[in-house]
Amino acid sequence: MRKVVLALAVVFSIVACKEAKNEEAVEVAKEMAVNYKSFGEEIIADDAIDAKSMAEHYKAMNVGDSINSKMIAKVDAVCQSKGCWMKLDLDNGEQVMVKFKDYGFFMPKNIAGQEVIVNGKAYVNEVSVEELRHYAEDAGKSTEEIALITESKKTYSFEADGVLLVE
Repeated sequence: MRKVVLALAVVFSIVACKEAKNEEAVEVAKEMAVNYKSFGEEIIADDAIDAKSMAEHYKAMNVGDSINSKMIAKVDAVCQSKGCWMKLDLDNGEQVMVKFKDYGFFMPKNIAGQEVIVNGKAYVNEVSVEELRHYAEDAGKSTEEIALITESKKTYSFEADGVLLVE
């Protein structure tokens, strides 16, 4: 009987120790968790590909092609008029122009340099001179800089239905 009591005491000690370690692991994970502010549709951060991987997808695409995607990237610029578009760094010297589905939400204008996760549709677009000039105006470019825009441009674009901003 004494051996049974001793064995049960050992088992309970092991279980209690494992529970304590699990609780510690949960607390460490909570401390390391990234907090996000959500815009548009609610999305989760899981399965987002990095900007460099997305750049490779864009290279393989032609004007008119599109794919559903979720990407994590750094914000290079935001529309300074309303926050109605942003440009993300593809980590290869290229940028992607992000607009928001149905003009349904806007981003804060002061998030350049911060990281975001965008969910939606990636596509390659031909942008007209008029639209390029409009974006330049929204970005606060000078009249002289805007006048230098004289040709349409093939751009990497993204229509986001949801965005997570790393806080």
